[in-house]
Amino acid sequence: MIAKKIGSLLAAGVVAITAVTGCSGNTNSSDDTAPNQTESADGIVDIEVWGTNIGYKPITKGSKLYEFYKEKLGVGVIHPYVEWNGGTNYLNQLNLKIAANEMPDLFTPQQGIENSLAQNGAIADLTELLPKYAPNVMQAIPEDIWKVVKANDPTGQGKIYYIPNIVEYGRYGSMIRQDWLDKLGLKMPTTQDEYVEVLKAFRDKDPNGNGQQDEIPTGGREQARWMDHLFAMYGVAMFEGYPEWDLYNGELTYSAVTPNMKAALEFIARLYKEGLIDKESLLNTKDKWEGKIHSDRVGNYFHWVEQGNMVFENLYKNTGVKAQYSLLPLPKVEGYEGFYTMKRLANPVWVVKNNKDEEKLNATLKLLNNLYDKSKWKELYLGVEGMHYTMKDGKAVKLPDDKSSQENLILNTASSVGTLDMTFELFNSTASEDNKWAIEQVTRNMQEAQKYAKSIAGDGLPTSIYDGFPDINNRTLYVEYATKIIIGTYPIDKFDEFVEKWNKSGGEEVTKRAGEWYAKVKP
Repeated sequence: MIAKKIGSLLAAGVVAITAVTGCSGNTNSSDDTAPNQTESADGIVDIEVWGTNIGYKPITKGSKLYEFYKEKLGVGVIHPYVEWNGGTNYLNQLNLKIAANEMPDLFTPQQGIENSLAQNGAIADLTELLPKYAPNVMQAIPEDIWKVVKANDPTGQGKIYYIPNIVEYGRYGSMIRQDWLDKLGLKMPTTQDEYVEVLKAFRDKDPNGNGQQDEIPTGGREQARWMDHLFAMYGVAMFEGYPEWDLYNGELTYSAVTPNMKAALEFIARLYKEGLIDKESLLNTKDKWEGKIHSDRVGNYFHWVEQGNMVFENLYKNTGVKAQYSLLPLPKVEGYEGFYTMKRLANPVWVVKNNKDEEKLNATLKLLNNLYDKSKWKELYLGVEGMHYTMKDGKAVKLPDDKSSQENLILNTASSVGTLDMTFELFNSTASEDNKWAIEQVTRNMQEAQKYAKSIAGDGLPTSIYDGFPDINNRTLYVEYATKIIIGTYPIDKFDEFVEKWNKSGGEEVTKRAGEWYAKVKP
């Protein structure tokens, strides 16, 4: 019995779960749905799955994607819509579910919540379960990655409590409107000075030709996120707007407190003052920022290069413009070695509820085993015929991105165990004639992006180093100072005050813990 393998780790009463965000609640498994209520007439067990959804339709019982997953994975998948909003709203809603004794059976954790859940026995110890019941998961992920996962066990016992998201290539880069450069007779900038001149031209010379001078040279989103390109040229380890840990002067250091960060913030403040970045950058939600890009107004943005086709196709659908993008070479700044942060071991992608319901737990492990069966990956990438792809001349081709009609492809293993060759093969083999122009840009720019990707020393660093210091984990002080420096409320000299406060408020202890972790896992 699988449930017996796990053991009764949850108390019959209430187990307190304290998330790193400061939210807290209770959970137990004594009130789980009884086995005879989880199995449908056809013997299929339904489980609830939570993960990233950036606006697509949910998966409901009997829906087309539900039936597809039931056929391919042998499990019924219920995936309610939870607004993602950069992960913030998702985490808040997840905490509410946990507090209400309604933890999903399988879900993507956020901001280190898996640590407190593991310590309290709320999520399953997968160390023995995966090899026995989901061996495909073990085989798909390299042994050296599992070594780090075990080293990150918050209970200190070398256990596996999460399935990692691994990426074997650089996903990120800065996309620039090649057609705007061509129209204005500008060459591709390669230095910071040349880059600034391009931004000025984008601001002043009406490159989209609508006569309104509403172009936004570049920008980002709230909490100084998704503008990594402006930090990267200074060698700041940054991942989707989150400062990361890397070696500076030979020591593992939080990039937010380095001289590199100070120089980057000074540069970004200059761009803000001169109107060269969106004045609403620090207010933009995900939807608001993407709306500006999709309305043919933004000359340069930072994001996943491999998702560029979604941007290009939405821009075309909204404006009729087939925008041409190139990857912006990382502008050179004298005295700095620029790079885009590559995390081979990205954030945890799945944790499993420590479920006393035998059938629920069994179904969850069955789903994981089938999900990591490589023979199914292309089918899972394609999704439902007629909704996500169509057949044309005997070839399966992806349909354009359409959040109004497409259910969320939550179970796409290719995106969480990705290699560059596999990604190219999936893109090219499923491209239609109608979107080939977008896919060709994506593959070309992805190849270019590899030139600037660098794996950082802190790759895989567990969030447990922040235990007892939630404000550091949540970047509270960093966001305050970075925001005020960028908009000019604080002079750049205030950065030194930030570093001093950060160290005194727990930064010194966190740095010590990070160094101890690095000493254990470094090659």
